[in-house]
Amino acid sequence: MKKSDEKKKIKEETLLDTAFNLFTKKGFKETSIQDIVDNAGIGKGTFYLYFKDKYDIQNKLIEKKSQKLFSDAVKALKKTDTQNFEDQIIFVIEHIIDALDKNHVLLKFISKNLSLGIYNQAVTKIADLKGSNEDSIYNIFMNGIEKNNIILENPEATLFMIIELSSSTAFNSILYNMPLPIEQFKPILFKEIRKILK
Repeated sequence: MKKSDEKKKIKEETLLDTAFNLFTKKGFKETSIQDIVDNAGIGKGTFYLYFKDKYDIQNKLIEKKSQKLFSDAVKALKKTDTQNFEDQIIFVIEHIIDALDKNHVLLKFISKNLSLGIYNQAVTKIADLKGSNEDSIYNIFMNGIEKNNIILENPEATLFMIIELSSSTAFNSILYNMPLPIEQFKPILFKEIRKILK
């Protein structure tokens, strides 16, 4: 990586880290772009080289944090002997739920938008994931349905639905014990995911 590219990456990461800290401490509405650049020690014009507006940096942060959750879960899966496809998907989902249960700040920030770790707002990133990372949840899912001859009308939509279902229900279960506390709710959620994958 060139030195100029390295500097650009450092500035972008500084803006992202600063925005995350401010959004989670002050709140999204109460944080301005000026707050972000002042705290990052970076000029306001530089902010606009990387992000369109405050909503853009928020979405990129949610995407980045969600991707890390998926990446960590898949890495943990690879360290196990889990061969059964349904068990692999449940393992990844449970790993993410447990991570969010330990980090309520991150859970509230991501809110119910965990799917941004796989799909960006325009659902264009999915094409990049197809060939880029053999160990992505996307590829594990697609390979699993193929190897197990699972017929799904739209596999991408099914994966999206599983992630959204897990994200929204875990959010309410972890934070509000609704409909049940998370440890009581997980077996019900996992049973429904298994039904989807039959």
